[in-house]
Amino acid sequence: MSRLLLIGDIEQIPKAEARNVRVDGLEVAVYRTRSDEVFATQAHCPHAGGPLADGLLGEGKVICPLHERAFDLRTGRNLTDDCGDLRVYPVKLAADGKITIELSGEGVAGTGSPL
Repeated sequence: MSRLLLIGDIEQIPKAEARNVRVDGLEVAVYRTRSDEVFATQAHCPHAGGPLADGLLGEGKVICPLHERAFDLRTGRNLTDDCGDLRVYPVKLAADGKITIELSGEGVAGTGSPL
């Protein structure tokens, strides 16, 4: 069963940055691109637990700040092929700037959707 949960306003996340949010007891990294696309993934890198919200964001990917593993924000796919993929969560941006995230179980690897 899926649930849509309000997590905040897009203006709470500066462009080209990310923030961690706790959603139903789950820590999620929420990213805002320079073009106002919003993505959500698991909060920590599967390689060594690095904080992905502190990573470098650009060109539809995030790079972990600890060991530079790169991940596609749309699919969660590991672009460096040396650790697992990320769980991604569908997010929606309403006309009023409110961001909602869809939770279904623990997330679904490879099925995140940009706005």
